[in-house]
Amino acid sequence: MKPLLALALVVLAAGPAAGNPASAALRAKGASEIYNLDRDRAVESFKQAVAADPQDAAAYRGLAGALWLSITFRRGNMTVDDYLGGVTRTKSPAAPPPPDVVAAFNDALEHALSIARARVAANPRDAGAHYELGAAIGLRASFTATVDNSMVSAFRSAKGAYQEHEKVLELDASRKDAGLIVGTYRYIVSTLALPMRLAAYVIGFGGDKEKGLQLVEGAAGYAGDNQEDARFALLLLYNREKRYDDAMKLLATLRDRFPRNRLMWLESGSTSLRAGRPADAERFLSDGIARFAGDTRQRMFGEDALWWYKRGAARAALGRADARADLEKALAVEGRKWVQGRTHLELGKIDRKAGARAAAAEHFGNAVRLCESDNDQAYADEARRLLK
Repeated sequence: MKPLLALALVVLAAGPAAGNPASAALRAKGASEIYNLDRDRAVESFKQAVAADPQDAAAYRGLAGALWLSITFRRGNMTVDDYLGGVTRTKSPAAPPPPDVVAAFNDALEHALSIARARVAANPRDAGAHYELGAAIGLRASFTATVDNSMVSAFRSAKGAYQEHEKVLELDASRKDAGLIVGTYRYIVSTLALPMRLAAYVIGFGGDKEKGLQLVEGAAGYAGDNQEDARFALLLLYNREKRYDDAMKLLATLRDRFPRNRLMWLESGSTSLRAGRPADAERFLSDGIARFAGDTRQRMFGEDALWWYKRGAARAALGRADARADLEKALAVEGRKWVQGRTHLELGKIDRKAGARAAAAEHFGNAVRLCESDNDQAYADEARRLLK
């Protein structure tokens, strides 16, 4: 459950009418900056939004969200690949988050929760107040799951977020933005093993994969302040469902909306690879590498290794001789163990095809070891099969 919990509850932008116009404009600016990977700018914009209206819960929540994403970015687990398998169930090798950033996150989120709870208490039938409270609780769940690695506490928070946004839909059925959290958890519950699914029903979660998808799609098509959050969540769900054409259409929108977000080119290449379209993958990845060659902003942990591995895999699928050079570059830079393992797998396939059996066996052995160490079992199994 942790992978979807982490991605689906990225709720950065503002809730409904809370906050004055200056605060609202600054929140919108901060949300755009965070999705363009301008993380430091986003933190400053949300701080300015808080200063413009200290009673705007959404401004505090936006600040907390930007700080949380800065931690997640450093850890290198912000791609769809991380949330399709089990690799996010292992701890990132990146350094622990700076204590001052964690403290700032907790301070901002506590302000958001306090203001939202006061609004709900003052008017229990205020759909906007329930939305804001649920979004803040959901952000707490995401942080707890991804930074604190405490699934029990995260699940408890997730329940509160789900219930608050179900209340929003009950009070105002037109508020499709509340469908992001409700729909995501319906989808998650539907994918659980039967005993866990029954336990989730008892706790208070709903199921139904199709209804869950429809709710998230509704949020992605609704001109609310979490529309971009819903689009990113939907990108993951479409990949899980192997709806690659839908995912690529969504990626085209995201590349247009956030032209400074180089990860959208990386995701476009990755999705093309999953769809069995290596030529498209190679084109997106080469374009991204060239387009952002001069980008001096901080890279995600292990990001360069991902770019070289992905393009190497695409070129290998096309039978291109330059695939090996990309794959060797992936191993020469800092990277996640699962990325290194998959890179060895691709190199092993190249050597096997060339008749270099000893070299291939060494790569496959490394792939098994590295992938298993990072809970990437499917690729470890493939390497073991080829090794035999």
